[in-house]
Amino acid sequence: MAETELFHDDERGGEGGETIADMKQRVTNRSKRAVTKELLSKQAVQTKEMLSKQAVKIAKQAEEHERFITKVTHLVGVLGYGGFCYLLGARPQDIPYVYCFFYVIFVPLRWMYYRYKKWHYYLLDFCYYANTIFIVMLLFYPNNEKFFMVCFSFAEGPLAWAIIVWRCSLVFSSADKIVSVLIHLLPGIAFFTIRWWDPATFAAMHPTGKDRTSWPYVEDKSYLYLWLFVVPLAAYTLWQFLYFLIVNVLRHQRLLRDPEVMTSYRELSKKAQKANSIWWQFSGYLGDENRNIMYILLQAAFTVATMALTVPIFLSYKMHLVFQMLKVCAAIWNGGSFLLEVMPKQVVLKEKKKMETISVMEDITATVQLPESSSREI
Repeated sequence: MAETELFHDDERGGEGGETIADMKQRVTNRSKRAVTKELLSKQAVQTKEMLSKQAVKIAKQAEEHERFITKVTHLVGVLGYGGFCYLLGARPQDIPYVYCFFYVIFVPLRWMYYRYKKWHYYLLDFCYYANTIFIVMLLFYPNNEKFFMVCFSFAEGPLAWAIIVWRCSLVFSSADKIVSVLIHLLPGIAFFTIRWWDPATFAAMHPTGKDRTSWPYVEDKSYLYLWLFVVPLAAYTLWQFLYFLIVNVLRHQRLLRDPEVMTSYRELSKKAQKANSIWWQFSGYLGDENRNIMYILLQAAFTVATMALTVPIFLSYKMHLVFQMLKVCAAIWNGGSFLLEVMPKQVVLKEKKKMETISVMEDITATVQLPESSSREI
């Protein structure tokens, strides 16, 4: 009897009533999960490599046909601008859908181009974070008044003022500059049309037969400041934390290994240092090793100030309309400055590099051909 019990104890594995067969099955299941996880990891890496190669290939083809693409871009840009102005007057309620179409099509294309140029970390900037939130709001929560106010604060706050402060330029011959301007300009125009010109907004002002002065409906000043300032600022703080975590912690070594990989901070600091501007001097207030912290603080101050300005803009139709015109004029003015002051220098520099490359190739060809000629003479 004791021998039988001992046999059954061995069969159960001696612990918790688990049999040897159960243990074997558990080990097999773990092995299968590990193999599956490894396969999925390999597939993910292969997919990422394939997308990167395709992005590089497309970008190289674009550079080879640069002149033709520039002419086509200028044509499409001018015609598109005219068509957008017509649509803005004829059917303002369709502008948000035009913006969604633009973002879904052109931002992935920009990622491909920026991946090739090693500029893809720009897509972690606040403007892309905000634009993604806009798309979610417009497509999935178009009637959510609180969500609308948060998006309004982003669009007419930091994004709108970035056109003026960071000198976004409307240049019809440059697809990159057109996309940069529209990412900052279109959201504000879309939310302007929703707030003041959309027929659906007028209908929402009379939900129970009683007039509401506006949509979204503002109950009191505390409600206004909560959803136009406090909540958007909290969402911005979340983005800043995530950005710092990714760029300055998780990907810090990668950025140190490759100085050609660009981020917003690298580009701005490089330009400020070259010009020795007041911003470069001010950012060194805490020492060179803390310039990144000063950059974060300066950007936070800019965000707080511009979000605070959205409150009077939200309440006044005339002020909001003037602000739209100011943004468009600033983008066009910056575009004119770019065409007259920056582009000629870029063309000269590009031609100079091209001539230097041709000269180097000719020298290499002559060096290779010289031994061949000497051998024939011998």
